[in-house]
Amino acid sequence: MIDNLPSIRPDRPNIITSEIEAISFYRKMNTQETVVEMLAGKYVLVEEFYSNGLQVLSELKRNLQLRYKEKSFQGQRDYRSAFREASHRLLLKVEDNELVVRKSPDIGWLKNLYPDVSDFYISFPEVQGLNSSWQWYQKGIVIDILHLSLHPFYGTYFPTRFDHLVLFDKWLKTYKGDRKKAIDIGVGSGVISFQLIQSGFLNVFASDTNKNAIIGVSQESVRLGINDKITLSYGDLFTDCDFQADLIVFNPPWLIAKHKLEEGIDKAIYYEEDLFPRFFEQAEKHLAPKGKLVLIFSNLAQVIGENKLHPIREELEKNKRFSKEQQLQRSVKKSSKKTKRTDSRSNEKVELWVLTHKEKNE
Repeated sequence: MIDNLPSIRPDRPNIITSEIEAISFYRKMNTQETVVEMLAGKYVLVEEFYSNGLQVLSELKRNLQLRYKEKSFQGQRDYRSAFREASHRLLLKVEDNELVVRKSPDIGWLKNLYPDVSDFYISFPEVQGLNSSWQWYQKGIVIDILHLSLHPFYGTYFPTRFDHLVLFDKWLKTYKGDRKKAIDIGVGSGVISFQLIQSGFLNVFASDTNKNAIIGVSQESVRLGINDKITLSYGDLFTDCDFQADLIVFNPPWLIAKHKLEEGIDKAIYYEEDLFPRFFEQAEKHLAPKGKLVLIFSNLAQVIGENKLHPIREELEKNKRFSKEQQLQRSVKKSSKKTKRTDSRSNEKVELWVLTHKEKNE
């Protein structure tokens, strides 16, 4: 496992522990005027009922949707950014690690993540995120390809679509190489590492820059009884890895960042320009002579109109480290018809690339 796990403290939502100047919002107050104050930079404290906060957020969405009418991917990104900034000025009060307002959800994270403080203020959207996360953590998420449920720790990316994992599972069943050592870069909620262990790999080294991912996979590994087969590293890429692996698997973010990345889930969705060059440089050193390098990717950037050069194709064209042995694709299922969201991913395909050392293929 990981030697210094007890010393790793999870990332958690920012809180306010000092007294603040805020407008108290009660049910019969003017919601539109309250939202105008929020957009002007003032804090608003939800009083009485939890649903009062939902009322304010609904009006905030209406207000911003009138300002951000562009329905393109970038337009919606701008809208979400503006909503995030304003909505985080809507606060809830916590006493004895519980929400003060009536008819609020019971959220275990308020105690588990804040053992050092019991009274504080926290933004309403953060509470919504904590509540959603707590529900998933409690009931678990069924992973059909693993034939079990996982309980994702707060702030850890977990899959809601499974096409890429099904594609990897299909390929893994055809893998004929050694199964002594594997490396999983960006472990997330641990699905790929658990796939590797279920397929017979004796030792899996898994890393992530997200503290919460490391904590969560550590807990799940103990619960599943496989903690003796996985070594976790909190760090970037191959940090603390001192061996060559039969198989290296990397399921990177699929979109290049156009903003400063925050820790946690943000880095599971977007990548910085230097990520792939750094990865390939280090992967060359950690891949055994007859090993295979598998990357799970998507054409999402091209589907939404971001015409950046494909980072895997760019590596193969510009450098002489790896050769392509195989490329598989699988269409992504459309969003549920029950959702009102317009599906911009109707043409998306997930990709699986299998690379080997170049000199071995020539």
